[in-house]
Amino acid sequence: MILALAGLSGCGENLTVEQQVIVTIREMESKIEAGERRAFMQHIADDFQAQGGSMNREQLRAFVVFQLNRHQRLQAQLFPIKVSETGEATAQATFRALVTGGPNWIPDSGQVFDFTTGWRLVDDEWLLTSARWDPVPLEDAL
Repeated sequence: MILALAGLSGCGENLTVEQQVIVTIREMESKIEAGERRAFMQHIADDFQAQGGSMNREQLRAFVVFQLNRHQRLQAQLFPIKVSETGEATAQATFRALVTGGPNWIPDSGQVFDFTTGWRLVDDEWLLTSARWDPVPLEDAL
């Protein structure tokens, strides 16, 4: 999917806001799964806030480091990503994610979350400005 969308941009066709944000989310997913926290954090705005303002960018960085140290393999399966423009150069993306982790190839823990994320276009790059994730009860996740 990322390669197909990236290929479109190489052909001179402009990607929609939805496609641009999805490409950024997929890049972030790839970076976190590869354990590349610095590359992941490059997509986070300096004024980022999460969970209703209780987490800032530095706290998110510490949380990411903790999770990567705790789980040798951290993976996410994102379900349909829905993007809507919320203003000029801003957007919101919502999706459901199954996040798993463990010491080896087979995960030993996992949780499904509903995500609501805010985005801002800065110098032709979409940056994550806000996020909220709520656990989904197992019976509702299926």
